Amino acid sequence: MTWVILTGRQNDLDQVATPHKIITNRDYLAHPALFRGQRPKVINLSNNYGYQSRGYYASLLAGSRGHKVIPTVETMIDLSERKLYDHALPELELALNKCRKDLGGVFPQKVCIFFGIGPSRIWDRFAKLLFDWFRAPALEVNITDSAEWASIRKIGFHPLARMTEEEEKRFLQCLETYTNREWRDTKGRTPSRYTFATLVDPHEELPPSEISSLRYWAKIAEKMGVEIEPITKKDLAKLANYDALFIRETTSISNHTYRFARRAQQEGMPVIDDPLSMIRCTNKVYLNELMTYNKVPVPPTVMIAGTSDLEVAAQTLGFPLVLKIPDSSFSRGVKKCATFEELKTLATEWLEDSDLLIAQKFIPTEFDWRVGVLGGQPLFAVHYLMAKKHWQIVNHKANGKPDQGGIKTFTLKEAPAHVVETAVKAAQCIGDGLYGVDLKETKDGVFVIEVNDNPNLDHGWEDSGEKDEVWVRLTQWFLERLDRPGR
Repeated sequence: MTWVILTGRQNDLDQVATPHKIITNRDYLAHPALFRGQRPKVINLSNNYGYQSRGYYASLLAGSRGHKVIPTVETMIDLSERKLYDHALPELELALNKCRKDLGGVFPQKVCIFFGIGPSRIWDRFAKLLFDWFRAPALEVNITDSAEWASIRKIGFHPLARMTEEEEKRFLQCLETYTNREWRDTKGRTPSRYTFATLVDPHEELPPSEISSLRYWAKIAEKMGVEIEPITKKDLAKLANYDALFIRETTSISNHTYRFARRAQQEGMPVIDDPLSMIRCTNKVYLNELMTYNKVPVPPTVMIAGTSDLEVAAQTLGFPLVLKIPDSSFSRGVKKCATFEELKTLATEWLEDSDLLIAQKFIPTEFDWRVGVLGGQPLFAVHYLMAKKHWQIVNHKANGKPDQGGIKTFTLKEAPAHVVETAVKAAQCIGDGLYGVDLKETKDGVFVIEVNDNPNLDHGWEDSGEKDEVWVRLTQWFLERLDRPGR
């Protein structure tokens, strides 16, 4: 078994302190061929796990390389704001106050938990529960203690750079204990009854499904014994009243859609989109590495970590080329650059918000294939036509509403087999949910442009080829997971 430890700086951890391989997150990001053919377990000890930081990308891309990692980006996002982990506090505080009772005397204002291990055996129950919720190497829990009850004020990461000498000594002992025991998965949770919640925003400009389409689905689902009920972002507290969740808002890991997906997952509910699919699909850097690793054809691509990489992109891809922000949707954050000056100006601006960008070869086509994939099987196939006098399917104009291209529908049998097969292979790299795979068909072959976790699905559009079978299979996907033994 190979353990790899990532640090933010070379001197953060002495190599003699552990028998495991220690490298910086920068080196790990820059050398995707490292550990090729191996499946190492990665412990990410970066000092910064902020969204789109190097620490964030190290965990994100570990997944694309087939490496198991803690903390995952899910954990990083969960601990970025208190409201994202509020749902875990009641259970954690019960365990904390049992510990408080056993300790007696004055309760500490903070405690550090390393790999699910507390400072003494009295902390065992709380420490293990905390690690079940948030699998991170080092966590700091800030506590407010009153006469009757100890409450958790904040849970956060405790980086190596902030550890005292005594804390680092205990951390290394816990590291040794952890790497000598089996990797465990978090516990599941189970739902109670058969009603599906559909998360919608009635005011969204470009929703993935129109309300009329969801009403159409509800009629089909009703014949299968399923009730479909719309909910909005105000309904998080009552999510546990449902059996399954279908998210029909444009997803983002920085807004309530991610919190709904995480809460559904914690409740043991089948959910589309699941949190991991959101994380994977919303980041184009991850998608490119994942597709490349799994030998799925993608356009020639250059990763840009700084302006020094721009010359390589220009020489490798030529002009025009396409520059992409990792986290974007509906063609936003995707720009065509015709010259090196345009590339440098745009990249300099975007690198202020993201440590990484990607540049891809420009492949002009009159349409993109969109193949819907559900549970690892093709669901529908359509052409998305380019917006009028534009090179993308959506033209986000400076003024007015976005201009969308048209759609041409096909049955799955009519769609080229190699297009459908490539789409299915790409989606299977992401997960088992619902995905929309965008592909370009050229004389040089088929290339996957993007895998969407939140694809458009509207009656009279995407379902035109396969008709009601699309909605029947969607309903059945949830039912199969609800009916599995042991639930």
